Amino acid sequence: MAENERQKMKKFNLFKEIIIVNKASLLQAINASKTFGIDISGLIKYEPFKACDILIYQGKHIPHAINSLMPSEKLSLETILGKNYQVVEDEERVLIKAFAHWQEIIKLNTPRASYDDTTADGVSEFSNKELEEIGWHATEFNVNYRTLVELLEEKCAGTLLCIEQDEPYQFSGLRFLSDIPHAKEVLFLSTQNEIKRLMAEDEDFKEENLTDDEREAAEFFKVL
Repeated sequence: MAENERQKMKKFNLFKEIIIVNKASLLQAINASKTFGIDISGLIKYEPFKACDILIYQGKHIPHAINSLMPSEKLSLETILGKNYQVVEDEERVLIKAFAHWQEIIKLNTPRASYDDTTADGVSEFSNKELEEIGWHATEFNVNYRTLVELLEEKCAGTLLCIEQDEPYQFSGLRFLSDIPHAKEVLFLSTQNEIKRLMAEDEDFKEENLTDDEREAAEFFKVL
């Protein structure tokens, strides 16, 4: 895979995207009475879900018991999936808009996301232990999580699942990295270079002026 292709980040903006699902596969999942999911590509997924699964729906349909006096009515797909989904049936396809279900979609996907950028506070940690260790040490040299996140989104492959609109501007997103070793290398080398620059140019970060925590961070990034 070419380097520029590997580094390309996909943005999946739920305000704009329509998820297209095969109707037969969806009906099969509904009738199976098992927990299933619909991912952002429109594929049906079943438990246990994988770390790479980014879902716009997760649930299980339990049909009502049939009463001989009151035959059960056929429920629409919109009713089965939930009121916050806009559903259009088009022959063998089902078209779904899911942006109104964003809050629940966050809850579905946060456990698998590389980081959470859905709050006003911004990104405060990485879910991966090795990336979080880099982020935690980087802050000792004033390299914050936002800086690291922008680096990841510029240079690392993955998917940004988000709600983004222009007027009034609104953004909320979850990021899923597809190559953690590459992301780790990018963050480590970039932060290492920044620490080297600071120690060479900033009096506060000269080796003799480092605090114990700064020294520990410098050693972590193999600068000392």
